[in-house]
Amino acid sequence: MSTPVLSPSDVSTSESEVEFGRSADGLPVARVGDLVFAMVPGRHNEYFLASAWRVSRPLIGLKREDFYSHHGAVADEDAFRARMLEQAEHSRELRALGRHSVRMHCSTPWGPSQGATIYADGVVSHTTAGHGGFKLSVERNAKVHQLLRADGGWYEEDAAWAIVALTFPTLFTGYEHRTADRTIRDSWPDAWEAVHGRELAPGQSIEKDRRAFHAVHAGDWIVISALRSDYHPGMTEVIATIGGTRDGGAEERRYLVPSDGYKVGRFGFVIDEARHSAHDGPSSFASWRGRAA
Repeated sequence: MSTPVLSPSDVSTSESEVEFGRSADGLPVARVGDLVFAMVPGRHNEYFLASAWRVSRPLIGLKREDFYSHHGAVADEDAFRARMLEQAEHSRELRALGRHSVRMHCSTPWGPSQGATIYADGVVSHTTAGHGGFKLSVERNAKVHQLLRADGGWYEEDAAWAIVALTFPTLFTGYEHRTADRTIRDSWPDAWEAVHGRELAPGQSIEKDRRAFHAVHAGDWIVISALRSDYHPGMTEVIATIGGTRDGGAEERRYLVPSDGYKVGRFGFVIDEARHSAHDGPSSFASWRGRAA
């Protein structure tokens, strides 16, 4: 599950449930139950959230090397504080749900179960050596919307878990509801619209936005590979196909794009043939060396 960035008004948890402070090396840090978190600087003036479990030392004594788990980007200290309040809310609601862990000897699509968490009768989450997900009973699976229902009742943990959360909201926390809603919108927008009875607007679904992008640019050359040119300083050599297809049989063309203007968007970089020069000269791509110009 990815962690959304919230504004403080989205969370009802009191700050008294979170201990905020600064680490020995000046990082914003917080303690929520058995977990400690830090806002860690990354590249390009970006930050990410890191955590550690059961570190009992005072926050002022912690350092960057104490944190080993990563949880995605965080914009700034306000977003960090909001995430910590959300974590406290999530932890409090988890305790109230009363899930319990058991050992089950069974096979899953991802290998033998190494542990299971029972959410309710017929709703069990399994972990394996490499992956995991939910198993719904036949009765529980029948309640899943037909556009989202998986034959056999298995729902993997990366995205399909959200289908279980959408179907059985009382078994999940508010944080999980919000994350599940975003996951359904991004992965299965048609099903989300059918369930909620309204259309998603541009910017509300990655998958729907991707479709719109490719519909608009179906006849355009879209970059599928790029590297800095060895032969033209300041230029990036790219390989493009119509619509960005990667099926192996598509016609490919090379272009030179000024490196300072090569900014790839969420769904790819579209060649502007009025500004970007077709390139038939020596190539920096190993796969093109020796091809006839």
